[in-house]
Amino acid sequence: MFLRSQFFNVFGTHRRITGVGRDLMRSSSPVYPTIGHTGYAHWKGQVLNSDELHELYEGLKLNKVNQYDYVLTGYTRDTSFLAMVVDIVQELKQQNSNLVYVCDPVMGDKWNGEGSMYVPKDLLPVYRDKVVPVADIITPNQFEAELLTGRKIYTEKDALEVMDMLHAMGPETVVITSSDLQAPLGNDYLIALGSYRKTNADGTKITQRIRMESPKVDAAFVGTGDLFAAMLLAWTHKHPNNLKVACEKTVSAMQHVLQRTIKSAKAQAGEGNKPNSANLELRMVQSKKDIENPEIIVKATVL
Repeated sequence: MFLRSQFFNVFGTHRRITGVGRDLMRSSSPVYPTIGHTGYAHWKGQVLNSDELHELYEGLKLNKVNQYDYVLTGYTRDTSFLAMVVDIVQELKQQNSNLVYVCDPVMGDKWNGEGSMYVPKDLLPVYRDKVVPVADIITPNQFEAELLTGRKIYTEKDALEVMDMLHAMGPETVVITSSDLQAPLGNDYLIALGSYRKTNADGTKITQRIRMESPKVDAAFVGTGDLFAAMLLAWTHKHPNNLKVACEKTVSAMQHVLQRTIKSAKAQAGEGNKPNSANLELRMVQSKKDIENPEIIVKATVL
């Protein structure tokens, strides 16, 4: 749809997540060749280690196909693998100073108000000290933002200050994708917050801050973080200086996908039955048009 350039997707998120033709995102390195995902009771496959990632990248270099404009990373459980990603990103940025690195620092989440990590704890200092400083866009949830900064978020003011702390670590764009903050529209809505800060060549600064309230969907989906990060990459490419529009399109597309998914899942499960993981697989192919050109159903408030 938008990314007419090379796209290095380190963690194997669907390379056509923006619903486009095969030739627009020309490269992807699938690092998690698995059947199923951790939402299922059973899943099988291999997880590549840092040496194997290095070997893959060396192959790209030998064939001179390692010129990229975008890098997107997500879930991993290995510190050495994550450190290798940093080395690769730094090398790619030396070749292309305009390369945009989007990092979803997947570490954990909150359940019933209590945060918990679902990756090894030794990943936190690697994300905080090595990964975030080289990232251009990061998409933590509230718990992950708290982990990265060591500061708790109780109010919107706290969240804005935490995003300032994350900006100071390196990224120009910070989006807290979900939070347990009270939404002005009520308890049935989920708050996301975004902040964009850029210093121009003349020293002037551009700052944008937004809040978004999207309807909650009562289901446990897997892959929503991947989808959010990939679409935010696409829409910030299309609207590089307008975080409000990029987030409105990202979150609206998310809502279209989730609503279509839950409707289909309930129909598959049957009346009175709870949808299972297979029922709740995101309906991305069926949502192609909504991903490509979403009707804006979630508006952002400028803060």
